[in-house]
Amino acid sequence: MNNKFATAFFAALFTAACAAYAGKPNILLIVADDLGYADVGAHGCKDFATPNIDSLAQNGLRFASGYVSSAVCAPSRAGLMTGRYQDRFGFQGNPKHGVQWGLPVTERTMADRLKTAGYKTAVFGKWHLGEKPEWHPLSRGFDEFFGFLSGMHDYFKTDDPQWGSIMRGRERAELKEYLPFALAKEACGFIERQKEAPFFIYLAFNTPHTPLQAPADYLKKATQITDQRRQTYAAMVMALDDAVGRVLSTLREQGQEENTLIFFLSDNGGPLIAGSAPNGSKNDPLRGGKIQLWEGGIRVPFFIQWKGHLPAGKLVEEPIISLDILPTAVAVAGLETQPEWKLDGLNLLPLLEGKTNHLTRKEFFWKFGDTQFAVRNGDWKLVRVHNDKGLFDLATDISETTDHTAERGPFAKELKTHWDGWESQNQVVSLKSVAEDKKNRMETVKRGQEQ
Repeated sequence: MNNKFATAFFAALFTAACAAYAGKPNILLIVADDLGYADVGAHGCKDFATPNIDSLAQNGLRFASGYVSSAVCAPSRAGLMTGRYQDRFGFQGNPKHGVQWGLPVTERTMADRLKTAGYKTAVFGKWHLGEKPEWHPLSRGFDEFFGFLSGMHDYFKTDDPQWGSIMRGRERAELKEYLPFALAKEACGFIERQKEAPFFIYLAFNTPHTPLQAPADYLKKATQITDQRRQTYAAMVMALDDAVGRVLSTLREQGQEENTLIFFLSDNGGPLIAGSAPNGSKNDPLRGGKIQLWEGGIRVPFFIQWKGHLPAGKLVEEPIISLDILPTAVAVAGLETQPEWKLDGLNLLPLLEGKTNHLTRKEFFWKFGDTQFAVRNGDWKLVRVHNDKGLFDLATDISETTDHTAERGPFAKELKTHWDGWESQNQVVSLKSVAEDKKNRMETVKRGQEQ
């Protein structure tokens, strides 16, 4: 091949590639870790500010009933990454650092799907879906990885004796600044390098999960808060907000803001009780928190922005769930979902674009261990959290205070029958993984640094 022909040949390939990418937006998925429902300004937070996170609601859509598929970290992320209830493949516990189980290799991730549409993919932050080579992000559809594989990490140290090291790809990497800022810097660098292909970034902050650690200058911004735990938590969330702001600024600087579909949510509700890594968060007016299937454990801040394409400042009452993100991302990437994918999530585009006010889904389901279940049908939710249970009308009772089981007994039984039918289709959870998760939680409670 002579030089002139080679030049023409590769120019043609480049032109074809650009044409293939035309019309495909970038996708940025930002996930906070253990962020309280009431701890963003868009949800009424008063004791500290989150202007950058709030801007996603102001410039996009805010979901009053935005759910995740689990009340704890790893299962929630497993559902998010696959678009399937994690119960389908028996992923219900939180794998501890060094524990040898993770997201089954039979499951395809969001990155796997988007790579087939020509996307460059990266994950920056917390993985928590397994540490063996076959579970590593680079084995699950991601081109780049910077962060940590376990469930939590020190915010200032490269090596955490309990939770492992910061990694770049499959190798140890140095942490040279406060971890949320390091993750934001990695995301910004990735955005700046992508010139031809659309990109998918999974920006999985570990903030504000314990350990409670914040830079001194951010602690000074929270001195008006007298409760010490809440004060540190507020400093961490303000740092998280600034990290999000850095990424949003880079999108604008690169001329990519209107070409980027952005999702923001927390992986579960704020942790309030021992055994759930309490961090000073608030879920008002919701009941309960992390590790519970009350609304406070599974309803989270959930915003979607796509400037120039979706409405700005719109409040959406229709319930959605994190499982919907994958089919929505696939749709904007120009891919058709296939029946064999067996997705539980729905494509949100008709709802986001105002073509409908209601989705075709009838019910949502949740399970946590053997003593918690929940099902939501319309405005009604049947829930059991250990020995406490009830049927609640979420349209008038978001705090789940008034049980309607007595007057609506047949309906409650019908919902339980529906939940039983859903559960009968799921994979039996590994008793070993559940036992390990319970043991890990009890150990961390004793240390005063609960998982």
